[in-house]
Amino acid sequence: MKKNAIINHRINAVREELKKQNISAYVIPDKDPHLSETPPSHWKIREWISGFTGSQGTVVITQDEAFLWTDSRYFIQAQKELNGTEYQLCKEGIPDTQSPLELLCSKLSKNERVGIDGQLFSIKTTTLWEKALLEKEILLSTSLSLPHGIWPDRPSIPTNPIFEYPIKYNGNSAEHKIKKLQKHLYEKNIEALIVTSLDEIAWTLNLRGNDVEYTPVFISYLLITNKKVILFINPEKINNSISEYLNKIKVEVIPYDNTFDFLNKTNLFSSILLDHHTVNYALYQSLPNNTTILFEESPIALLKAIKNPIEQKGIKEAMLKDGVALVQFLKWLDENKNTKQETELSIEQKLLSFRQKQDLFISESFSTIAGYKENAAIVHYSATKESNTSLQPKGFILIDSGAQYLNGTTDITRTISLGELTDEEKKDYTLVLKGHITLASAVFPLGTRGTQLDILARLPLWKNKLNFLHGTGHGVGHFLSVHEGPQSIRMNENSTLLKPGMVISNEPGVYKEGSHGIRTENLLLVTSAGKGMFGEYLQFETLTLCPICTKGIIKEMLSDEEVEWLNNYHHNVYQTISPLLAKEEKQWLKQATQAI
Repeated sequence: MKKNAIINHRINAVREELKKQNISAYVIPDKDPHLSETPPSHWKIREWISGFTGSQGTVVITQDEAFLWTDSRYFIQAQKELNGTEYQLCKEGIPDTQSPLELLCSKLSKNERVGIDGQLFSIKTTTLWEKALLEKEILLSTSLSLPHGIWPDRPSIPTNPIFEYPIKYNGNSAEHKIKKLQKHLYEKNIEALIVTSLDEIAWTLNLRGNDVEYTPVFISYLLITNKKVILFINPEKINNSISEYLNKIKVEVIPYDNTFDFLNKTNLFSSILLDHHTVNYALYQSLPNNTTILFEESPIALLKAIKNPIEQKGIKEAMLKDGVALVQFLKWLDENKNTKQETELSIEQKLLSFRQKQDLFISESFSTIAGYKENAAIVHYSATKESNTSLQPKGFILIDSGAQYLNGTTDITRTISLGELTDEEKKDYTLVLKGHITLASAVFPLGTRGTQLDILARLPLWKNKLNFLHGTGHGVGHFLSVHEGPQSIRMNENSTLLKPGMVISNEPGVYKEGSHGIRTENLLLVTSAGKGMFGEYLQFETLTLCPICTKGIIKEMLSDEEVEWLNNYHHNVYQTISPLLAKEEKQWLKQATQAI
């Protein structure tokens, strides 16, 4: 059976179940019970039911229609992957595109029922939906899990062992972090905090795992009260040394499957702090009715985002190792780009092989994006055997990649000229570079939000009626998630202030379907710029150490300050990386970083 026929068969199987339960529409998000950006395979329900493999998307299935929403990163990819299925693609962020909630309100009638799995939706989203649907007299059922019979070969929940993350890399003991959180609860006059985000649990306990591809986290919940700390986890994941460690830091273990029942019956607290953005609705519903709830952002998010001196030192060391691997790879690419023997997939593997030689390398931090020419216009393109394209001595290849080292997480994008370029490609490349440099050079007062800086990266593009719809910058974890909050740089409002110690990406781009895609990305560290009028000022320190391709630059489009920034950046890259390179690698880097 062809893929599109298989997907349509699955849609119909869901519809049969909906009929049995008198449900008119079923909503399937891209989340797990921890609302992770990338869930383990067990919870990749949206991907299984739609065939769409992008990381972001929501499905709505009614008795006679099927819809999939995704953002601009995946418009082209989704159109291809949904082809031949019943799904109608709904493009988020485009005028006139209804949201899933708006569509349900417009299509369903009084007393009809919408079904969701409350474990896969946040408290905030569910209560918002409940209210909006109720105004239309449409009911919301929050306990509709995907029946096991529909997905007979569904992967099981991972049982991989967890491991301790040493203090020489993390810089703060778990006991110190727990006491800080307990002090926060005391100051809020709240008795407990439930932690559901997997990276927050890993950070708090100085533990790591292997349950999510590319991100060293593990499936669990964590309850912190003023007197007790409980980790809800499958006991199979805990070996003797981890059991001893948990005893040492006074963390009790209860099986993961018992979480909701325990919370429902416990007398450990009568008040609790919940982050309604990250805690799932089913967990919230499991709490006793008389529990006092404080809805507030998890205090862990901001603590984790501000890297301590040991973490800052570690990520700089990781950047150095990554820089060596990237220079070795770029030299190899330069020497092999015109052989017509290389493809998107082959260079992905080659880049990985250079990183694997570096000390403390653990894994990639996400699936490498290597998009040649028009494939690069697919923002989160992932080459397959079917789409794999051979490199030719012309145009751009966009390579977005990253690594997990024990002492830091990296993320970098370079757009590389493989030969002859069009005037349009050169202009677009230079405009993206101008935006990147302007943001990297920013000096701004303490109290500034990322939203206020976003225009710096976009203005050169806007002046030419160009734009990109993804964020300009995201936070990056420390041997954790490559995408981390709460800070960001994007058009959407985010009240989080940028603070010294935060690591954030700088990645403007432009994407033209059927032609080319361009993005230049470095990681930045927020640092002090000293005192000025009305107080303290901040600036960015660029952490990434890798040459920026100069072959696509139209120098006349750059200001003197922009040329100076690029030349200074390249001088620093050469001075920092060259001592670690072999003679021929050093010679190549000297050429790649020479002043323009």
